[in-house]
Amino acid sequence: MNSISPNLNVMIKACEKASKSLIRDFGEIENLQVSMKGPSDFVTNADRKVEKILIDELLKAKKNYCIISEEAGYAKNTDEDNIWIIDPIDGTSNLFHGIPHFSICIALKSHNVITAGLVFDPIKDEMFFAEKNNGSYLNNKRVRVSKRKILNECLFASNSKKKYLNVELAKRNSGSAALDLAYVASGRFDGFFQENLNLWDIAAGVLLIQEAGGIVNKADIKKINDIEVIASNPNINEKMVEILNKF
Repeated sequence: MNSISPNLNVMIKACEKASKSLIRDFGEIENLQVSMKGPSDFVTNADRKVEKILIDELLKAKKNYCIISEEAGYAKNTDEDNIWIIDPIDGTSNLFHGIPHFSICIALKSHNVITAGLVFDPIKDEMFFAEKNNGSYLNNKRVRVSKRKILNECLFASNSKKKYLNVELAKRNSGSAALDLAYVASGRFDGFFQENLNLWDIAAGVLLIQEAGGIVNKADIKKINDIEVIASNPNINEKMVEILNKF
């Protein structure tokens, strides 16, 4: 593995620190499932707690960078060319139901380019990370997109409810777009398609796929909301886009 930048190192350390509180909170969810109140407020508080730790750690290292976060929104700072993009918990619905499939996501957008990104699954202890022109990794091991060529043998991730309902592609809805993208980067899924996404859902994952040799269509990172993403390994991309464009 090539050496990582100081910025990515900060992102990893912030994630690891925040994940400790999240793992503890996840352990409490099972108890709350049977309570009258339920885990809704608890999950909201877990989200905010993780976000605060992430922001504190990132700003400690780079106090002038701006921040875009799902919960806190946009926090302007003196260095507007560098922006931390944060999703404290991608997959809150899974967390809410006690399903161990959610992630912490951080990306760095520098001069309108995503230069570093990570998606961390704290329950499975899987850290997916990438830097521009430096490859994609899962727990320090290089990963690449799948090589499958026949669409009928491929597995796609999509949480889409509208546009693509009739597409004849084998789909899985995992409840975490960030992990779906990371799974495409590591060859577990062959492709991903979804619309109405937010920047914090996709910023890290898009870089992961690109650095793992995949193709990302659309994915306008200048937008904050309503982003459409189509991504896959290069062997099936053209055919996949052709099918999706029919709908």
